[in-house]
Amino acid sequence: MRIYFLLILSLLLYECQTSQTIEIDLTEKIVIPKHYVVSKTSDPILIDGLDNEKVWKQANYSDDFIDIEGFKTPTQKTNVKLLWDENYLYVFAKLYENHIWGDITKRDAVIYYNNDFEIFINPNNHVFSYGEIEINALGTVWDLYLNRPYRLKGKADNSWNIEELKSSVNINGTINNANDIDNFWTVEMAIPLNKISQLKRPLDYDHPKSGDVWRINFSRVNWDYELDNGKYLRKKINDKYLPEYNWVWSPQGTINMHLPENWGYLVFSKNNYEYLKPKEEIPKHILYALFREVSFGNLKYLKNLNTNTYINFKLKDNNKKISCNFLKTDKGFTLSIKDGNIKFSIDETGKIKNKL
Repeated sequence: MRIYFLLILSLLLYECQTSQTIEIDLTEKIVIPKHYVVSKTSDPILIDGLDNEKVWKQANYSDDFIDIEGFKTPTQKTNVKLLWDENYLYVFAKLYENHIWGDITKRDAVIYYNNDFEIFINPNNHVFSYGEIEINALGTVWDLYLNRPYRLKGKADNSWNIEELKSSVNINGTINNANDIDNFWTVEMAIPLNKISQLKRPLDYDHPKSGDVWRINFSRVNWDYELDNGKYLRKKINDKYLPEYNWVWSPQGTINMHLPENWGYLVFSKNNYEYLKPKEEIPKHILYALFREVSFGNLKYLKNLNTNTYINFKLKDNNKKISCNFLKTDKGFTLSIKDGNIKFSIDETGKIKNKL
């Protein structure tokens, strides 16, 4: 009986929550995305790769694209501008390029093996269920669906095609001609809003309205090239391809486009009004940064702690007195953040939850 009592006592003590405090510096890890207020139009837009319409002339171009990590300035300029109506989200991209080339002509092939333009779009307020569209200078399209990011065990569905997607490319120069210097190429797309709205989870949504906020980002993949009898090829050194350049609208903080939490904010508007980022976005992005550190970064050792271990994080330069903590659970872990009345949590799946 005594042995049985001691065994139960030891198990109870083992299961009791243990706690500690860890000081952490997230200042270089937190990514605050950009935003774009997209104006609504009633004017017809012809998808021909040109922005000749008056309404396109009035649309605002984005900031110049920056290197995906957010530090380097690309060698060639890229900008996008957007419009929307009841049926479509319109995207116009201008990509300056000295040598415009491409050789992929099959739909849903791996388009980023050519220089390309990419759109990542998510109607959700979490990181699950989003679409990706890629197009090269030949106008070849690859569209795919991801149930969640790759590193969260997501799977790409290449069979997913966006019905009624319209796209066109225009070349200011001569494609696949190494004997001259080109100027730029443009991409124009009309993305059917009802099709992208179907990615909303749970499915209780069929169309954006003024004031709605989606997540979006744009990427440009650019390769160093070499010529083989006048044909453009991705450049190799010692029989190995040189890494591609990734130039984006809203920096990701790392070389990975599949971090939907770091994509920019797409604000649907009837008019160009000033968008004020909600105050809860700062603690939310702190929580995402902490999640990345625990899941894949310098704090991943925490996942091996005993169940019910509790850790309070002391954030460097935390003048707002934001409270963050970690709890090891049977399934994985839970991270929580509190900033005044704002409370969020996230578990090992990567899905953030509102605890207001």
